[in-house]
Amino acid sequence: MNTLFEAHDLCKRYGDITALRLPYFSMEKGETVALTGRNGSGKSTLLRLLAFLEKPTSGSLFYAGSQTDPRREITLLLQEPYLMKASVFWNVTLGLRLRGLDAERQRKGYRESMLAVGFADPDGMATRGPGELSGGERQRIALASRLILSPSVLLLDEPTSNVDAASEKAILNVVRTLRSRGVSIVCATHDRDIPAALEAREISIVNERL
Repeated sequence: MNTLFEAHDLCKRYGDITALRLPYFSMEKGETVALTGRNGSGKSTLLRLLAFLEKPTSGSLFYAGSQTDPRREITLLLQEPYLMKASVFWNVTLGLRLRGLDAERQRKGYRESMLAVGFADPDGMATRGPGELSGGERQRIALASRLILSPSVLLLDEPTSNVDAASEKAILNVVRTLRSRGVSIVCATHDRDIPAALEAREISIVNERL
């Protein structure tokens, strides 16, 4: 296997607050890793660093042996994802429009990604707005908007928190399918059943705030 992420002496501070202090982190390409630990231990901070949305205050982080920005290959699903005040179709296909893909590719990608996250009638969902959706539906639609980009790496922050049982099942099924296809996955979770459910290597994050 090939090393995907490797970090040494990783530290992230916000003012006087140390949000994350991690001596070493690594994972292999195609691996599934579950991040566990207390609230405030730095799991969400680590995900933002792995997504290259923020830079560490100190230390080094490498992706596939390089520090070159790989954000087109990585996508992050937040615990409470934000949807624009627009239709489900618009939200799911936004990434493809930003990449300049045509309407036919948008329609095809929309249907495939919505079916993947468990919506049996994507066309029936297309014109609905965020205010018409449950929390679980919003989470699945946000996940569909990530899947449509065919990421090499999927980062998940508490993906099953505060969703209904049907949405949790759909989300876990998607993650398992992506895992079987070789997508590298990092999932931060408080749910003690998630690491086993995803057959993930568990890494406990402990942050001694200084």
